Formats: sequence, structure tokens, C-alpha cells
Amino acid sequence: MESSAPRTAVVWQVLRRELTRADRPLNVLDVGGGTGGFAVPLAQAGHTVTVVDASPDALAALIRRAAEAGVGERVRAVQGDGDGLADLVEPETVDLVLCHSLLEVVDDPHKVVAALAGTLRPGGAASVVVANRAAAVLARAINGHLAAASLLLASPDGRGDARDRLRRRYSAETATALLDESGLTVEQIHGVRVVADLVPGTVAESEPEALAAFELVLAGTPPYRDIATQLHLLARRS
Repeated sequence: MESSAPRTAVVWQVLRRELTRADRPLNVLDVGGGTGGFAVPLAQAGHTVTVVDASPDALAALIRRAAEAGVGERVRAVQGDGDGLADLVEPETVDLVLCHSLLEVVDDPHKVVAALAGTLRPGGAASVVVANRAAAVLARAINGHLAAASLLLASPDGRGDARDRLRRRYSAETATALLDESGLTVEQIHGVRVVADLVPGTVAESEPEALAAFELVLAGTPPYRDIATQLHLLARRS
């Protein structure tokens, strides 16, 4: 499986541990999985993956990518939205559900999380990646956009002005509360891209392994975790 890219290293580390814990091929659901950046490597590792995405173009690219990787038979593409999972996936049939960079843009994140939880078997896990409000505030302030930083800080949802492409952002506490509402117990929280977005591009190109290793060291350690560009939560259905 892919794991060395600094920007996704911690997510893959957590997923590898979850897959090792299961010690068997899993039924995986990737909601908003697009072209298969996670789905195809998981299928290559022997798991069956269903990708639900609203974009037919992304799903077409996913199918091509899976075929080229020799895992077309283990990857299923389904067009649809996260809040419609009940009509797309049988309840309590999924071992691991991925929901990465989706809850920031959907109409109703509470409905989507409830739908995710409904697909999981008891004991199944959810891998959730969300945008971190603190990082966005700091990024705007560092770039000299103090008014924009203040607006985002004061927003109840962690959203900036009308040009903001995200509808909301989270903290570890608000993301945990959202998952808890649907009966998912958060077991781990890590920062994603703690420093990967801050170092010069030459460092990322010349020392990717060192940068990934440093990301892994910082990812689970407050306060560094809490200023990462994204937060990764692993939650479990009881």
C-alpha cells in the first residue's frame, strides 16, 4: 500500500494498523473516494472496496486506474452522495469506511455521518479526515490576511467569506462530537500535514522520507497535532 508521501503518511499508518488488527480481507467503503487514491492501494492489498462518489468523471478514472493496477474485480464504483448511502449500500455490511475531505462540503454532515455509521458492522471502523479550523486561521494570518483570519475565527462553522470553497471546518472537539452523535467512538486523533504544507517545496522533493517521518512524530502530539492542515479521526461502532 502507498504510505510514504508526507501528506498522507499518518493516514496510511493508522489504516495499516487497522487492517493488521483485522487480519483478514475487509469490505471497505470509500465515500467521496474520487479517482481511487486510497481505494486502489487497498484493493491491491487484497480488500474489496466500494467507492461512492457524485462525479461520473472521477469514477470513470477510478475504473481505469483499478484496471491498470490489476484489481478491477475488487473495486466497485457507485455514483451517489454521502447522505444517500442507505439506498446505495446495505446496512451493517462494511468493515471499514473512509470519509476523507467530505464533511466540509456536504449539505448536512450530521446526516452523512449517520449514514456512514449505518453501513458499519458492529466493531467496524470509520476513517474520517476533516479540515482544521486552527490551521486555516493561522495560514490566513501568516499571509497577512488578518481580516479574513478574524472572520474565519469568529464564524460558528469555521467558514470564511463567500469565496471560501469549504462550508465548515472542525477542531478535534467538534469533529469528535459529530461522530459521537451517531454512535461512533473516537479512538485516535492525528494531525495530517502538520508541517508538510509549511516547509519549502525543495525539502519535500529532496527529503520526502525524512519529512514523512517527522510528520509521523508530530501527528499525535498536541499542540502540533492541533495546528495541522487536517485532522484524522479513527472511530469505531460499538
